Amino acid sequence: MADPRHHHSPDRHHAHRHDRPEGSGYAVDEGGPSRRSLLGAAAGSMLFMAAAPGTARAATTGTAAANGVAALAAGGASRTSLITSGTTLVHADLHNHTAMSDGDGDPALAFASMRSAGLDVAALTDHSGVFTIGGLSSAEWRRTADLADAANVPGVYTAIRGFEWTHAILGHSNVWFSDSYVDMSLAPSMSAYFNWLDDKDAIAGFNHPGRERGRFNNFAYNSAVRDRMVSLEMFNRGDDYLFEGWSSGASSPLVACLNAGWRTGLTGVSDEHGTDWGFPEGKGRSGLWVTENTRAGVLAAMRARRFFATRVSGLRLDATANGIRMGGDVPLTAGDVTFAVDLDRGADWIGRTLNIQVLRPGTSAPTVVDVIPATVGRVTEFTVPMNSADGTWTVLRVSDPTQTNASPGPAGHACNDWGVAYSSPWWLQG
Repeated sequence: MADPRHHHSPDRHHAHRHDRPEGSGYAVDEGGPSRRSLLGAAAGSMLFMAAAPGTARAATTGTAAANGVAALAAGGASRTSLITSGTTLVHADLHNHTAMSDGDGDPALAFASMRSAGLDVAALTDHSGVFTIGGLSSAEWRRTADLADAANVPGVYTAIRGFEWTHAILGHSNVWFSDSYVDMSLAPSMSAYFNWLDDKDAIAGFNHPGRERGRFNNFAYNSAVRDRMVSLEMFNRGDDYLFEGWSSGASSPLVACLNAGWRTGLTGVSDEHGTDWGFPEGKGRSGLWVTENTRAGVLAAMRARRFFATRVSGLRLDATANGIRMGGDVPLTAGDVTFAVDLDRGADWIGRTLNIQVLRPGTSAPTVVDVIPATVGRVTEFTVPMNSADGTWTVLRVSDPTQTNASPGPAGHACNDWGVAYSSPWWLQG
């Protein structure tokens, strides 16, 4: 493996870079340019908050709600990719709590709040049982389904019932699209939890990875549920989890998870415990590329890992590697991989310069093999040589180099700047 503390200069590996402006014709411009850290991450995000929609909380009914949707639509990018076809972007928050577990808010208000904030997909995922607080009861589990069904509008707004399996030491895991839930009484270990998940028609994810010291038995791999464990949270609340625990000697959760063999996409979530579901700017959220905005469409996108993590509302990120969309297998053992990246957030961001960092496997932190300046509102293309002998996965991280990562990794690491978004991985398959 390459030294994870080393990254190459931006021009060393990419054979070419084309920035294509949004609009017809693609004219070419050659060579364009945990709660504990929420306050620090928010301070680092001031560049984005000035023009960001949704910074003011709107009511969940009436004119204010309509204005909340309009504000997001006006401030965000269009939902159509410039590099792929057949899907539409939807904005999602798949991790939220209410007073049915350790949240503060009335669950009857949650789905309406998230819809009025401009989200297209939302889930309630209250804890299924915690040592220190009450978790979901069977009646509350049924109530979650009733609330989701009442809020769900196929083709317009997708409301999902879920729950969060909760272990104080091993970690927390969200489950979506399940007819039943499980708590610590029946699943007190990772193996018991995975055994329960194995025979369910459901999907699940690793939440705030590394916050709990057991780190899912350090992401011990279980092939039986590889396809059901679809996500790894990279943004939770205002935190970037790339280097979670690094200051205490732990490795990057991203590296630990993907090196173990898991095939997770990457998500951002608000993990909301208050009463303003969907509204706080700077908290995590996800972008899903769906064929339709329905539960079936969302489930298909999640299973395909066709989604990205961000903490900026209204962001559009689509990317391909040798023509394969994020979340897919690239049929290559060794050779050049050409990426096309569509990055936009609407009129307020046109022309801003961000970095695209190419992350590859390392031993304890990701190796950054290239850093490419990208102009927002243009399609950026670049080529990087890769070899599966160095590891099979690749992730693109979008960052703002003028701001710092509130949870940095190794000294001098390229990802010690402020994370804007993560693509889901690609996997090299010879």
